[in-house]
Parts: sequence; structure tokens; C-alpha cells
Amino acid sequence: MESSGIAVAIRAEEGNPRYQYFQPIDDPETVLLIDSWIDQEAIDAHHASPMMKQLAELRDKYDLHMTVERFVGDKYEADEEYIRK
Repeated sequence: MESSGIAVAIRAEEGNPRYQYFQPIDDPETVLLIDSWIDQEAIDAHHASPMMKQLAELRDKYDLHMTVERFVGDKYEADEEYIRK
């Protein structure tokens, strides 16, 4: 993703404030992708982009499997006392 330039292109898409990969120290076969979008329309535009074909080709080439979890940010004030900023 990084060497192909796809990640850079996704980061440049309108409505994408974050697109980062992480790898667990104890599991080199797993990669966590955190991608954030400002709204559903930005996600829909990303899914309709030509990059999705490239992503599908990479998944096929490397036999990659995915699990997707969607998190919606909210501000819960009771949590603030536990968060150091």
C-alpha cells in the first residue's frame, strides 16, 4: 500500500483526515488500518474511486482477508477525567 502510492492517494482524498497502518508486536501477520472520514458521503466517494479496484487487486494477489469494525466518535464528558491530553 505504501510503496504502490495507494495509501498516499487515499490520504489526499477529500474528507480523509487519517489513514494509518499499525502492526501488533506479537502478531506479524496482522495489520490494523485506521482510516477516518468526515462523513458517510466521503466514505461513499472513496468506495466509488478507482483506487478500490487497485485495492481489490492487491487483496487477491496477496490473499488478504479483512475484518471491519466501524466506530463513530462521540464526546462523552464522563470519560474526560480518565483521558490525559
